Amino acid sequence: MSGWEENEVSAASQGGTEITKRTLQSVLDPELLKQFQIIPSRVRNLDIERIRIYHLHDLAEDPECNKLRDDNWRSQFHKFAFSSNWQMNEFVTKLDMPMDEKMIVLETPIVPFEVHEKPTDQINLIYFSTPQRGLEILVPVFEELAKKHSNIHLHVHSSFLIYGWKELDDKYQPLYDVIRKHPQMTYHGFTTQEELRERLTQCHILAYPSTWKETSCRVLMESMSASLLCIHPNFGALPDTSGGLTSMYQFLQDGNKHANYFYQYLDHAIGVVLQEDIQKYLRFVKAYADNRFQLTKIAAQWTHTLEDMLRHYETIESRALPARQFVYKTA
Repeated sequence: MSGWEENEVSAASQGGTEITKRTLQSVLDPELLKQFQIIPSRVRNLDIERIRIYHLHDLAEDPECNKLRDDNWRSQFHKFAFSSNWQMNEFVTKLDMPMDEKMIVLETPIVPFEVHEKPTDQINLIYFSTPQRGLEILVPVFEELAKKHSNIHLHVHSSFLIYGWKELDDKYQPLYDVIRKHPQMTYHGFTTQEELRERLTQCHILAYPSTWKETSCRVLMESMSASLLCIHPNFGALPDTSGGLTSMYQFLQDGNKHANYFYQYLDHAIGVVLQEDIQKYLRFVKAYADNRFQLTKIAAQWTHTLEDMLRHYETIESRALPARQFVYKTA
């Protein structure tokens, strides 16, 4: 296989990393990709005849990334592609990776949403990430808000089935049941990208009290493109992704304090989201996201990067794995 690798974790997954790599694989020149081995997140085997790119999506704390502390191990790759500037700086700070010409930030691409009209008789909120990223904060907050606002409805598209990990949903069944039983909430479980994109056109607010350090956030990108008012903390790469244009609040480690902050921001959002000045601003945010994360733009950046690397590593001999250097300690 040329281009992006699959492994035992990614093969059954339809998560953000897999959507990104499969989308790029489908639009880039297959003849160009034949010259490259692009490994997303988990290194299993190296092809000594191809140019090797480590396409990083994980956190610097991930055990799979710990080998990057080793100069010799890093030297097996010709490029390290990061998903965001925040993520790259985390690897530099926490793993002592040198900030050099081997590093590049190539952001996550999305297909922009068409301009569309939102419903005006009801305000729809949405959460569409795996449950451990903040759903336990959102549900009780929404229960309280529903007592105050009769015209709101929460759509939850959340399940570990997106990664093929059905058994991990067991822990969250009580939470899913709360959602199922509430008249102003709907639990959709795992849904396809097509179904999710259709849902987003009917929604007004992204309710995302994230407790997870995102290295990049497709949820936020797509919500901005779909003209949603996005409520989330300034945690991980979310400020980097948002460009500071969303409704962002201070992240708090304490879960109860976080929920209180989130309640205030979400309550305010419900009160203003249908106002014309807010809708006008959300059209501006959409234009920003559409231009920054546009698939054709980011695909062109990948093409330029690959062509430039190919000029530097034209021959199979130039792509060889370096001889490993050993440092012997004396007693």
